[in-house]
Amino acid sequence: MSAIALQYPSLPRLGRRGRLARFLVVLSLTVVLGAGFAMKAGAGSSVTHAPKSYVSMVVAPGESLWSIASLAAGTGDVRAMVDEIISINSLSSPDVAAGQSLQVPA
Repeated sequence: MSAIALQYPSLPRLGRRGRLARFLVVLSLTVVLGAGFAMKAGAGSSVTHAPKSYVSMVVAPGESLWSIASLAAGTGDVRAMVDEIISINSLSSPDVAAGQSLQVPA
């Protein structure tokens, strides 16, 4: 049996400028990837909403979420107001019962 010696070509040694260039490339890739992951995680969203005021109300007999939202929305979009009331009060469905207390945007 004979052994075959494999010789790999030696890589050229990097000088000071080469090492600096390699460091800067790796650093810039790290910053770009980190910013991408941060934006994907929501850290890049800088949308601030003005704090809203809410009115607590008790549902009267015969009232529905739609009628409450139409009063609160005024001339605005009633569907959006229904969605907002459901979200604010963590309702699982748009059904409300008489005597139930709700937070409604003022």
